[in-house]
Amino acid sequence: MKRVMALALTLLLGALAAQAQQSTATATAKTTRRRTAAQGTDPAIANQLSQMKQAIDAQQQQIQQLRQDLQTRDQSIQQLQQRLDQSQTAATQAQSQAEAAASATAKQEQTVTALSSDVSDLKQNSTNTALTLQETQKSISAGLESPLAIHYKGVTITPGGFLAAETVWRQRALASDVNTPLNSVVFPGSSQSKLSEFFASGRQSRVSMLTEGKLKSAKLAGYVEADFLSAGVTSNNNQSNSYTLRARQAWGQASLDSGWSFTGGQMWSLITETKKGVDNRSEALPMTIDAQYTVGFSWARQYGFRVAKNFGDKLWLALAAEAPQATLAAHGNSPNFVLGSLGTSGGLYNAFNGLYAFNPGPDIVLKAVLEPSKWSHFEVFGMVDEFHDRIFPCASAGATSTCSGVLGPSAAGAVNNSTNGWGAGANGRVSLINKHVDLGLHVFGGQGVGRYGTGGLADATVRPDGTLALLRSLQTLGTLEYHSAKLDIYGNAGVEYAQRYAQLNSSGKAVGYGSPLFNDSGCSTELPPGTTNNGFTPTSPANCTGDTRNLIEGTFGFWYKFYNGPKGRLQWGPQYSYIVRNAWAGASAVKGISTQPHGIENMFFTSFRYYLP
Repeated sequence: MKRVMALALTLLLGALAAQAQQSTATATAKTTRRRTAAQGTDPAIANQLSQMKQAIDAQQQQIQQLRQDLQTRDQSIQQLQQRLDQSQTAATQAQSQAEAAASATAKQEQTVTALSSDVSDLKQNSTNTALTLQETQKSISAGLESPLAIHYKGVTITPGGFLAAETVWRQRALASDVNTPLNSVVFPGSSQSKLSEFFASGRQSRVSMLTEGKLKSAKLAGYVEADFLSAGVTSNNNQSNSYTLRARQAWGQASLDSGWSFTGGQMWSLITETKKGVDNRSEALPMTIDAQYTVGFSWARQYGFRVAKNFGDKLWLALAAEAPQATLAAHGNSPNFVLGSLGTSGGLYNAFNGLYAFNPGPDIVLKAVLEPSKWSHFEVFGMVDEFHDRIFPCASAGATSTCSGVLGPSAAGAVNNSTNGWGAGANGRVSLINKHVDLGLHVFGGQGVGRYGTGGLADATVRPDGTLALLRSLQTLGTLEYHSAKLDIYGNAGVEYAQRYAQLNSSGKAVGYGSPLFNDSGCSTELPPGTTNNGFTPTSPANCTGDTRNLIEGTFGFWYKFYNGPKGRLQWGPQYSYIVRNAWAGASAVKGISTQPHGIENMFFTSFRYYLP
């Protein structure tokens, strides 16, 4: 561009110089002609002038040619400028188009990327959907083939229970199945103490059924559970091992969304420790094979009607009215009172060896449960119960002043007498090491509450006048458990205690329970069988009152789970138990020296169980 402008400027300056020369030449020629005209014509001069004219014409032609060339160049330059402008415009447009194309390409790439992502997501969703459908089909198929529950008319029915093959070996025979009558541990004078026993049983096998139905603001539930640890008059071990079905639990429940629940039927007593609130079916039972559990455990399975309130899964309050049953242990008493009776066949109670007290009213239990964290559970509870009997002061002539003049035993002056019992207790359970270890402690004591201990110590004894005297008792149990996926290890240590209570009657004879005047001189002396013995009547020592002071038991065992999954649970476990039964000290064969009988029992259990899923 600069070269073109320089060339144009040069041509312009040349044209201007030529024009100036032409003007000068013209002026000079005119002057010369004047002079020539005045002086005459000179041929040489004329020739020169002609040449000069030709030269000027030639220059003018050159100048004209230069002008034309300059115009041509200007047009070329203008055309070049136009082309340049067009090129710049085209370049700008091309750049815009390139940018637009790049933007469109980027958008297309984004679109393609999004489409690729969508396609990938669609493939993944399709895969997941296919897998979900497969799992759903498997679940439906599995549910149809092996459902966890049965759905029937709007309710869910869940079967449960386990099948058990169990054995027990005892160092001293008790003629008992896998449940041990703890308060019947024999003293050394019994011939049973010299014989061991082994029994094998499947009777602890259990069947259960839970039925649940959901309403708009409540849940209804019913539960029934049974095993075979009971005996009818025709039951024996000889051939068919035919024993009766025993109802363990049978109750119905309404649980409201507001936290209230109402439960009625045969169930675990509210005294029994639970693992979650006061919920039924969450009872914290000792991990034992022995169906009588372990010394120190407080419980009952009986009628109850329970009202409970849940406060945010942290605090529970419950009140229950439960079936009563007074138990009695007395020695040296006169037949001057009536507490109860054998059952009557027409009343469907045991008419052969069942003793039923005439109880005036239900036992009342109140419990509060606190769970400050998922690792801990604490309970406090109390109860009241009532006892009564009918007293006959004239059961023997001259027994009291009111009977003077009466010939022989008489019901004259008979009256009813009642007394109230009470009990209080606490339970605590703490889980440690991510719930692998559980520590538990239970304490329950009072008067008139002995039957709630698994050892079966008595509630009451009797005074010489026939009125009831309630025995103070204490039950305590400590538990330590370890849990893993395959193994459960447990240890229990418990004690149950019953107070002694005795008085002297009008003839100076001791009456009551655990009197130091009772004769215990023969508790360690074995006697031969009687003349009517048929081989199945072991002898008990004579002169051996042996009222239990305390029972002490230590238990150790474990459960190994071969399989625990959707097909159920298969496990096996052994257990060893050591029991000591200490009696209250009584009179010995040596005058003035007391003796304290005690019995010892070693037991070894095994259990092989399959639990329904």
